[in-house]
Amino acid sequence: MPAPQSRFVQRFLAAIVVLCLVVPAVHAQWLNYKAPGVPRTADGKVDLAAPALRTPDGKPDLSGMWLRADPEPLPAELAGIFGPGAAKRDPSGDVVQEVFAKPFPPDPKSPPLAAFWDIATNVPGGLPLTPWAAGVKKQRMATEMKDNPDANCMPMGFLQFHQQPQPRKIMNISNPKSLLVEWEANYGLWHIYMDGRKLPPQGEPQPFWYGYSVGHWEGDTLVVETNNLRGAEDGPYDGWLDVNGSPYSEQAKFTHRIRRLNYGHLQMDITVEDPKAYTKAWTVRIDQRIAPDQEMIEFICNENQQFRRRIKID
Repeated sequence: MPAPQSRFVQRFLAAIVVLCLVVPAVHAQWLNYKAPGVPRTADGKVDLAAPALRTPDGKPDLSGMWLRADPEPLPAELAGIFGPGAAKRDPSGDVVQEVFAKPFPPDPKSPPLAAFWDIATNVPGGLPLTPWAAGVKKQRMATEMKDNPDANCMPMGFLQFHQQPQPRKIMNISNPKSLLVEWEANYGLWHIYMDGRKLPPQGEPQPFWYGYSVGHWEGDTLVVETNNLRGAEDGPYDGWLDVNGSPYSEQAKFTHRIRRLNYGHLQMDITVEDPKAYTKAWTVRIDQRIAPDQEMIEFICNENQQFRRRIKID
């Protein structure tokens, strides 16, 4: 019989994958509403390759509902959970089924693609962890990642949020001028100030789960800088980059370079600078695909959350 912590890993991972598989069915609950302004072909289908829409000031309009589009292998721990035909295998026997459909063609000039389970999966040589960060990750993995914020209905780090199978919605707000990113997962909210203010010095405002973010345009690329985040020093649920617990500290700075390549394709290159956790800066890429004619649904899990008690962690 597997130990309770092994059951935790299996159920935690299984829950995420099952959620990936049911997302299309969830959205089928909504009325068939065709949003105005969406480019369509002559037969009424959404023209994903149409040029990116523009805001009145001529900048790319990043607003819309977006789903993660990068492929992601299922971990070997899931091999026994799903029935025959649910997963393909490579020659080594590892599960390689892609749980995120319709990836974009590979870009030979791309930074390494981010990975949901372990952010370093596609990073040559792995992440440049400092001894402090290596110790934090080792401790988290030794306890089977029981404190992962996603499993505990807590706010996640950017990279976990960006790679969730649940959608996210980007909205332009005119007063004050800003962008709001709302994640369906764990009801995450990310405010990006676009009114010309500067990034505050590290340590000046109190640390936030989503930090303090300011954005500016460089041509058609939106550059978003974020600092003053809650890090792994603040609590067991803070400072997680991925499921396996790769950490970031209060000293972290995230820089997003966001481009809308066409109507259907949003691309983000994310650079992490954190002298306490990493010996040098590093960058990964995340691609997202438009989800037109759909809306967010409620995802409220904080109230009366029973996850830890039910799987007998506490």
